[in-house]
Amino acid sequence: MAGQVFPCSVQLTRAQGRNVIDGAMTLARDSGLPPLTIVVLDGGGNLIAAEREDGCAPLRFPVAQGKAYAALGVGVASGVIGARNADRTAFIASVAAASQGHFVAVAGGVPILNEQNCVIGAVGVSGASSDEDQQAAIEGIKQAGLSWGLAPE
Repeated sequence: MAGQVFPCSVQLTRAQGRNVIDGAMTLARDSGLPPLTIVVLDGGGNLIAAEREDGCAPLRFPVAQGKAYAALGVGVASGVIGARNADRTAFIASVAAASQGHFVAVAGGVPILNEQNCVIGAVGVSGASSDEDQQAAIEGIKQAGLSWGLAPE
């Protein structure tokens, strides 16, 4: 019906996304990490917030986005996906192709969970080592007062 407004449910807000980025950047600067690019996606894979620090190489954004997309799409951290499928290169290549190249199975992408442990978004970080990227992602989620999951128990 024209003019009728339907309420929508937002599970991960822009403000929360900004808080994730701010928390990750604080850890990065306090730890002396190289410049980072951080991408936060909602549960549908839509961009909520992103930031690229001065000095980041041009491919850092698509890599960070791909890490977040991998974590979101499979529901576990991107590094866990890569480790679990290290001997299944055809599988990783197939998933990357199915996602039109938006799937990076390297540590640095972490799912964001709600109170019921359901995935409501993901953060991806690129710029430092993969382990440091993942640490920054987790710290950002923690500083935003949200929960994360690396892999189901």
